[in-house]
Order: sequence, then C-alpha cells, then structure tokens
Amino acid sequence: MNQPASVPFPITRIAQVAFVVRDLHGAMRRFWEQFGIGPWSVYAMEPPRVRDMMYRGRRQDFRMRVAFAMCGQTQIELVQSVQGPNLYEEFLAQCGEGVQHLGIHVEDIDAATRQMEGLGYEVIQSGRGYGVGGDGAFAYFSTGGAIGTLIELIQLPAERYPPEEVYPAA
Repeated sequence: MNQPASVPFPITRIAQVAFVVRDLHGAMRRFWEQFGIGPWSVYAMEPPRVRDMMYRGRRQDFRMRVAFAMCGQTQIELVQSVQGPNLYEEFLAQCGEGVQHLGIHVEDIDAATRQMEGLGYEVIQSGRGYGVGGDGAFAYFSTGGAIGTLIELIQLPAERYPPEEVYPAA
C-alpha cells in the first residue's frame, strides 16, 4: 500500500529498535543465548568522540555504552547509561528496562530535524561526530501520544570506529 501523498515526514523503514538496559553484558548474553541475536559490537558513546551533546534543551555531556546486532534487516541496539542526566536514566526510572526508541536513518540530520520540529516535535537529546571523520549525528524526539515511543533520527557516519568489544568473542 502506498503512503498518502500528503505525509509530511514519511518513514519508509524502521532501521533500529533500541532497548535501555541496566547491565549491557547481561543483556547481550540473554539476547545471544535465548534468541540467537548477535554477535554484538560494543562502543562507548561519550566526549570527546561525541560532541555537541544536548539534553532537554541545554548543552549537557552524557555517557553511555551501546551494543549493536542485526536481527534480519533491523538493527537491535542495547543502551546502558554510564553518566547522566540523559534519556536512558529517565526511561529506567519511569519504565524500567525495555524498548525505548525506534531509529530512523536520515541523509541530512539538520533537514530532518527541521521537518520534525515543523510537525511540533521537540528534540530532547542529541549529539554529533561519532564517526572516524567527525561525522554522524543523532537526535531524539518525543512523540507524545502520537506513536507511544521516542524516535531517534540517525545520520550514519561514513566510517565507524572499530568496536571496543565484540560479544561473544570470536
């Protein structure tokens, strides 16, 4: 079925489903041993690699460890907060562990952000520069009751740094 011609921000693919967890290694182990999802590539997302970090409308550094694995055509992300404040700590306090956001790949984070803001959605957390060339960016939006979860716009870097760890080890 084709989308209506008047869709202001067409989402053609959910690229990522992200879970907030308290114990990254325990979550990777459960996904691997119970569901066969993996291997996992683990990264620290923190300054100075990630820059221009914003949280709730103000400049705010935060730190998290993330793990990525593919499940078919969809990337599964596990996120463990290391230092806040950030959206992951908010989510854990309000909801416990679980699905926190859906990730959408975009070509131009600035243009896509303007589109989302034009629809009335607010950037509530963001950061830039996690790729080898200083590219790559992310921006989270609260959707209120529209879809019941956060949306993360992701502008992929041309090249990602090698993972700090792979689970399970080869």
